Order: sequence, then structure tokens, then C-alpha cells
Amino acid sequence: MKNFILLLSLFFPLNIISANSCDEPGHKIKRRGNILEIASGDRQYRIEWCTSSMFRIRVASTGGFEENEPWMVVSYDWPDIDYKLTEKEGGFTLVTDDLIVEGTSEPFKIKVFDKENKLLHADADDVDLTSGYRGDSAFCIKKLFADEHFFGFGERMDFIDQRGKNLSLNVGRGIGADHTEGAYNILRANYSPVPFMMSTRGYGLFFHNSYKSDWDMGYTNAGHYTFTAKGGELDYYFIYGPAFTSLMEQYTHLTGRTPLMPRFAMGLHVGTYSGGTWGYENITSQYYVVQLAKKLRELGIPADILHLDSTWRIFGKKSGKGGTSFEWRQPGFPDPKAMFDSLYDLNFKMVGLHIRPRIDNGEKKNYLDLAQKVGITYPENGKPGDFPDYFSEKATDWWWENCMLQLAELGCKYVKTDEGSAFGRIGNEVNRVGPTGKEVEKLHNVFPIAYAKAPFEHFMAYNGMRGMNHTREGFAGIQRFPFIFAGDWPSEWQYFHPVIRGGINCGLSGIGAWTHCMGGFEHIADPELYIRWCQFGMFSPVAMLFGMEHPRYKEPWQYGEQALTIFRDYDRLRYKLVPYLYSSFYNMYKTGAPVIRALVFHHHSDPNTYSIDDQYYFGENFIVCPVTVKGAASRVVYLPEGRWYDYWSGREYAGRQYILVKTPLEKLPVFVKGGAIIPMQKVKEHIVPAPPDSLIFEVFPDGKSSFELYEDDGISLDYQKGAFSVVTVTCREEEDHIRLIFNSESGQYYNNHKDYLLKIHLDKQPQNVSAQYKESHVILDAAGNVIPSHLSQNNWTYDADARLLYISCKPDNKSGFELRIVK
Repeated sequence: MKNFILLLSLFFPLNIISANSCDEPGHKIKRRGNILEIASGDRQYRIEWCTSSMFRIRVASTGGFEENEPWMVVSYDWPDIDYKLTEKEGGFTLVTDDLIVEGTSEPFKIKVFDKENKLLHADADDVDLTSGYRGDSAFCIKKLFADEHFFGFGERMDFIDQRGKNLSLNVGRGIGADHTEGAYNILRANYSPVPFMMSTRGYGLFFHNSYKSDWDMGYTNAGHYTFTAKGGELDYYFIYGPAFTSLMEQYTHLTGRTPLMPRFAMGLHVGTYSGGTWGYENITSQYYVVQLAKKLRELGIPADILHLDSTWRIFGKKSGKGGTSFEWRQPGFPDPKAMFDSLYDLNFKMVGLHIRPRIDNGEKKNYLDLAQKVGITYPENGKPGDFPDYFSEKATDWWWENCMLQLAELGCKYVKTDEGSAFGRIGNEVNRVGPTGKEVEKLHNVFPIAYAKAPFEHFMAYNGMRGMNHTREGFAGIQRFPFIFAGDWPSEWQYFHPVIRGGINCGLSGIGAWTHCMGGFEHIADPELYIRWCQFGMFSPVAMLFGMEHPRYKEPWQYGEQALTIFRDYDRLRYKLVPYLYSSFYNMYKTGAPVIRALVFHHHSDPNTYSIDDQYYFGENFIVCPVTVKGAASRVVYLPEGRWYDYWSGREYAGRQYILVKTPLEKLPVFVKGGAIIPMQKVKEHIVPAPPDSLIFEVFPDGKSSFELYEDDGISLDYQKGAFSVVTVTCREEEDHIRLIFNSESGQYYNNHKDYLLKIHLDKQPQNVSAQYKESHVILDAAGNVIPSHLSQNNWTYDADARLLYISCKPDNKSGFELRIVK
């Protein structure tokens, strides 16, 4: 570092600037704490340090700098950063513990280096003005390096690596009478765009602007990438990792993390049209809903969450299907409370209802008229409109108290906020735009956030437990109000792979609580497609079964005995993996790391991962490889560096290679990382919030590895105050023995485990197995006998055919304990 600064001084006369010595009148560079203001031509530029590895760049428009907004970014107040400013003729150098930023003031340009002086990022050097405004549009032009690839941009269905692509980010699906070129067009799908990307050069960039933005990632000029917005301020954050995990942690600190949903949200979610989809509304029935729930229980299909889609209510007088009347459809729902009560008696934990953002009049209640009368709707052409002003606390309070509360009192615990794209854009079900104008263009992309936030927070307060919201559209920040789903993709093979790609891209964009309609949404699915899609669904962050086709509705027994059996098997496997999945959600809350992770997320230095969009990490230990080709007897899988195991057979593979695996219909290719420690539980038909009494740990020893088992009460917000338990389980494989160390739990919640069963993958039977507990702590078995430190053959067995060692033991999470296996 010192040598680099000394080298600069040989070519430029340097002036070391103190914190307050730049404020003389006429001085082009002014420093005020973390903020550096630079006058360049007739523009004012601002660099603000957030951390030593993240800074914000803003260019004032003719109206000056905009006020900070509350929808995308939640962190604006940063501690003082120790950075060094050195001014030179025509420019400056900034140095922190992590970065060196070189800049010029006429014209304003920057270059960013890491602490080893490697150039990471730069404004285009062959263009005079690289940042500013052209009319009302904000723009920025960056240098595109030959080895650079880009990932993120939200729930994109088209590609994963966006180098050389031309993207438009504006909430909404494709428009057109022909759905093939409109709603089902994967190139125009934009349900949840996010103006954030990560570069393989080790940095991330977040364009903090809510207007429609366009990103030319080397499409027009192979040496540049450009981002522009149709209005608003040029305002972006530069984030240095270099690992993608670090970039994601910093980005989600900036825009907010995904809070924990209730533990039972890890279970199966089921949606239903109550027996009557569109065109069959007259046969909808609360009895159908209850019978559906009973059948799931009778067939041994675990499930915990259920929602009624749009036909529970009558369609509105003004907006039809596109408006919410809040009035139950008759005669199908004579007693909604009895329906809710029956579902909760069947141990469903949360039952929700579908709504749309427009409020409407019904047959008995005219909520639209009432809302317009009290002035809580967003204006349209100078008159009261159809949308409650979700950006206003006063309006959302009225909406809750007058429209939503009556549903909550009957038993509704959450809603599906559909069609968040309709504000300022032609609606999917309403052939008009609604509010228009420049302010609406600014709010259009953040509308889904405000629309999801209102019910999420109100239901959370009313229910007295963690919030959950089911929504389709989003933008930067939507991850704070989980979860989103992929939209209404048809049950056709051609859309299956794009949906997988969409989930992977969501994870690369900070949206980790994501789902999709298993089997597809519209059309009757090919049974093989149904099975393959459901296998993928059970290895998704949220598992949701929901379809529109009458009369099958994606119910597994409608697709044949084989489909039912495979569906149930994978559903039960998911329920077995709840401790692993719940810990992964906690890791996402703590670090921002998504549950679905592209291979490039952990291996951004491996070019083989850049184009892989049909495999993904599920948490940190699994790689899942869906089968997306009809009739496929095999598929190619790429295994990144490390040692890997076929989850079903236990076969071992070396990493950094492509392999061919057989894919019989009942098999979803799943691989486990060497060193993995997988906590599991016994399968039950539904999930209780509290941790289970007994746990199973499946271990794949490989050097030193660890896993953080997270637990809490599963339902309250107390985890945010420290009421949780984290037990770090460490596996150390040595030449002649293996140590499994269960550290004493941290946090203020005691998990009360009674039994552990360990399944350890070993090539041969060990000589002996011993348990070492803390000397000061005596462990008793159920009969009150002291448990010996040396485990007898009654406590462990070895299955030579499966090459598995089984160990039964009593945990001691208060003090910690250790298992030693002598090979």
C-alpha cells in the first residue's frame, strides 16, 4: 500500500488533506465526515463511505440531491469511516482498509483498486462524460473487462450470466393478447426485477433508483456496460467482496434481510380455487376446502399452510377479477368462520386469502365508495382512484380496519398480494392503467413493496406472531416481507427450466424466500412433468402446490398412483429436513445468503459455473439437479471443487468435473458436499413450532467441517432479542479417528433435546466409539442411570452394505459433548 502511494507521488504532486481542510470557498473537493463532495462542471458529485468496502456515488440533478427513500434501502446511517484523502492536480485518491479509489474531477471519473492494487472497476476511459444526465434520464458508463461476468438483476427467466445482454428492469410480465408472446414470454418476464448485480471481478453494484432502468451489459459495445433510468437521480452503491457471499451480506444489510417466518412455513403450502376456478365460480365451496385438507391428512401427505385463491370472493362491480370486494361468494361460503375453525382443527397452522390491490364495490358493501369518500385512495387523473394509497400509513390503517380486519377475525392469518404490477401499468385483469404521471413512474417499481408491507405488518401485529406474506411482484427490498412466488407459468416442459432459472437468479439478487407453483399453474400437466416439477418444488425455499386447471388443480392424487407416491415421498423428505432448512433460513436472516444458491455464488472463480442454470445449492450442503427434459434417462451434472456424494447411493465423486447420472423417474439427482452435517427430524403430518425432542444427524466426514443448528420457539419475534439456540456441530476427520464435537449452545433459548441418532458415512466398521461429556455434568438416561462415557454395542451399529455407522446418544447442549470414532 505505502509503495503504491509513493509511486503515485512520483507523477503527481500530492497534498494530504485533513478532515476539515477542504472547505475553502471555490474548492472543488469538500470533505464532511464520510462524505466527499466534488464540483465537476455544472454538476455536484458526492462520494459517501458506508463501510471500508462500500461507498455510494450520487450526482445531483438540477433540483439537487433527493431525499432518502424508505422502500429500497433501510440503512442510511453509517459509523465514521477512517479513510485517507489525498488531493492531486485534477483529481484525488481515497484509501480505506479495503479499497483505493482514484478519481478525477474534470470530468468526474473513478477507478477502484483492492488493497493489493488490482484494478477492480472503472468508469469507461474512452468516453468523456461517463455519469450524469441526458434530459431526465440518469446514466452511467463503465469499463467492461474481458474476464468479467455479471449475475443478479432479480427474478429473470432468460439467462443467468448477463454479460453481452440488454436488460430492462420494470415490474410486470409481458403484455399482449397472445400469451405466448406476452404473459408467457420469458424474455419479457419481470415479476421481480432488482437493480443489483455481482461481478466476477469481486464487486457488486446497486443502482438506487426506482424508475424503469435499462442495462446494456456489453450488448452494444463490448468494452462498456451502461445503466440508465428514465428519471430520478444517478445514485449507486459500489460494494467490494470479493466473495459473492460477502457481497450479498453487505447488499442485504443495505436493503434489509429476510426475517424468519414461523417454523411451520417450512412445510407444504397448498393453494386452492375452492373447487371452482374462473368459469366455474358458481361451484366454489367452503366444504371443498375442508375436504381437500382432510384428504391430505388421510393420504399421509404432510401439509401446514393453505390459501384460498381469488374465487372465495365475488368479483368487483368496477374492476371485476382485478378488484377486491372483500365479500364472500354465495352460496358457497355460508359460514367462513366454521371453515377456518375446521382447518385449524386439522392442524393447519395458517390459512390465507387471495387479494388484488384495487379495492372495489360488492353486492352488499361498497368499500371503494367508502375509501374514496374518506380520501385514502391514490388519485387518478385528478380524481379519487381505485388503489388504496399503500404508501400512506393513514390509508393502510383504514384499509386494514375497514376491509381486512373482518377477514382476520374470521380466521384469515395472511394474504396473497397478487398483481403488484398493476399500479401505473395496464392490469392483467383490468384493461386500464390506473394512476399515471412522473411520480407514478417513480413509485411503480416500489409499489409491490408497499403493497406487501401493509398486510405483513398488520397481520403480524394482529396474530401476535411472525409475519408471512405471499406475493408475486417485487423489487429491491421485497425480501423483507417474505415470500414471493414465480408467477403464473403454464404446465409445459418449455417453462419448467426457466422457472428454475428464475429462482436461482432471485437468490443472486437478495431474494431468498421464493417459490413457484409445483407442476405449473395453468393447463393440465403431463404426469412426468408434474413429478419432475414437484421434486424440484420440495427442494425449493418454500414448497407450494397450486394450480388453476379444473378439475385437477394440481392435487397429487389426480395424476396417478405413481405421481401420488413420489409426491408423498419427497414431501416427507422435506419434512424430515426441516431442521436443516430452518437453520438455512436463519443463516439467510443473519448473512443474506439465500436458500437457493447458484453454483457461481460459492465458486465465482470457476468459469464452469457461469452458465449453469439448472443446478443449485440448497442451503450450504446440497446440490440439487432437476431433470427438465421429458423422458430423460440421464443428465449431465457439474460438481464443483471438493468431494461429493450421491445422496441416494452414497457413491463418492471428486469435484471439478462433469459426470453423467441416471435419472429414473423416482430419482431427483441430489449430491451432498464432503464434510456435510445434515440435521433432520422424524416425519410428522404437520410441524409444531417448538423444536423436536429427537434429532438425526447425517454426517459425511471430510477434513474439518461444521454446521450451525439453529432453533427457537418457532413462532414469536423473540429471536430478534436473543431468544434462540445455536449449537455448532464440528466434524474433524483425522488419519485414525473422527471427532464429532457438539459445542454448548449459544443464545437465550434452551432446546431440550432428548435423543440424537447419528448416521455417519464410513467405508469400514470402526474399532470403537466413545462419548465424552463434561466431567462436572452427569448425564442420565430415561431410567435415571448414569450414561457411561464409553458407548457399548447397544449404542452403535455398523451397516456394512450401506457403509453407515449409526450412533444413539443423549445430548448435552448446555455443556457440550464429543463423540470419538476410532477407525
